[in-house]
Amino acid sequence: RFYEKVQVLHQDPEASVDNPLLAFSLIKRLHSDWLNIVYSDEATGNAQALHAGLREVEQELPGAEDLDGAARALMRLQDVYALSVKGLANGVFQRSGTDHPPLYSPGRRISLSADDCFHVGKVAYDTGDYYHSIAWLEEAVSLFRLSYGSWNPEDRSSLEDALDHLAFSYFMAGNISHALSLSREFLHYDPSNQRVTRNVAKYEKLLEMGTVGLAGGAMVTPQPLSPPTPYALLHPLSSQPAPEQLLQLGCSYETNSSPYLLLQPAKKEMVRIRPYVALYHDFISDAEAETIKWLAGPWLQRSVVASGEKQQKAEYRISQSAWLKDTADPVVRALDRRIAAVTGLDLRPPYAEYLQVVNYGLGGHYEPHFDHATSRKSPLYRMKSGNRIATVMIYLSAVEAGGSTAFIYANFSVPVVKNAALFWWNLRRNGNGDGDTLHAGCPVLAGDKWVANKWIHEHGQEFRRRCGADPRD
Repeated sequence: RFYEKVQVLHQDPEASVDNPLLAFSLIKRLHSDWLNIVYSDEATGNAQALHAGLREVEQELPGAEDLDGAARALMRLQDVYALSVKGLANGVFQRSGTDHPPLYSPGRRISLSADDCFHVGKVAYDTGDYYHSIAWLEEAVSLFRLSYGSWNPEDRSSLEDALDHLAFSYFMAGNISHALSLSREFLHYDPSNQRVTRNVAKYEKLLEMGTVGLAGGAMVTPQPLSPPTPYALLHPLSSQPAPEQLLQLGCSYETNSSPYLLLQPAKKEMVRIRPYVALYHDFISDAEAETIKWLAGPWLQRSVVASGEKQQKAEYRISQSAWLKDTADPVVRALDRRIAAVTGLDLRPPYAEYLQVVNYGLGGHYEPHFDHATSRKSPLYRMKSGNRIATVMIYLSAVEAGGSTAFIYANFSVPVVKNAALFWWNLRRNGNGDGDTLHAGCPVLAGDKWVANKWIHEHGQEFRRRCGADPRD
């Protein structure tokens, strides 16, 4: 039965791990569902062969951190794109409470099981995030009720587990009466459970007193069930530039007085004047993009962020990245020359950093940040070449949905355009950081987003981007 279920998924040409629900269920299947099958009673006849086969591949399978990260990714997509949890469980990427078309329509709809929903809710529950745990555990309870009496050996949870966790989530959110109702339903299935029996007595007493009391010896403060405020795209960023800016926007072929661009000018689209943001279409070829991804693949590691004088992993940046020197391949060297020609800036070491290749997978994102350093203690200054004056970000792949680069204060976003390069100035001509360049990498809703970043520093650009006559410029 388990084999047939997996076989159907893999034989379907429409089933793609671009779909975040399929990616989550694949990670969960490899981490926990398969182990439950290997060690189940059904497998006893072939136990030795199964166990040996599992040991051979165990180190390559996703771990608990991968599975929990995938669950958090689904919650992130739920928040940022205001998706309905019930819709997600049914494979529909629909905004809550709207009749608009789905944000993403996969070729094959993938539904989540009750156990899948329970795991997402449990990840939220374990971190005290009762807003998310209630939404996902409610869906788990509904699905478990529908299938009560039938049990799959790969499931790690049950209706009783979901009711237990959901009741306490409601209690911590201050809804004592619903916590009592769910606990009583739990006792209907497991009347001998003493812990839940004590909870029922406590909830009844609290309701009689009309107050919220103690849980585990600590005072419980009811928590309002309001959704977290996502950093971008709860509402589409669609502001129009000022009329005087519209006159300066347009598309053009640019040579930038560079002999390198005479025979093949750059295809430039001005996106905004303030902040200055330009998009260069067809900046690289498909073959070059694939080469860069192939070169970076073996070196990809979890991305880090600057924290004071150190660098560390952070939940607000979920991606993998690698750094490529210009000596890594002729393609990287040619790309550096092209960037220098288009921008007119000096990319020779140490005036620019190595090419950073980044992969954003399931729910991959980067919350609002500046590329330039806002403190002299930043690790960026270790290069002794000043602050980051400009950014070039090259889209190496297309995505089916999500993944836009959103400029928060300037209130606009640039979607992923395969093989295009996004350019902006991080610093004003007076050397100060441009606050309007605060930007975010919106979560990837469907697909696999690859970008290559080139950060260029101040030193070496003194005669290429001169200071303005006005100190306020």
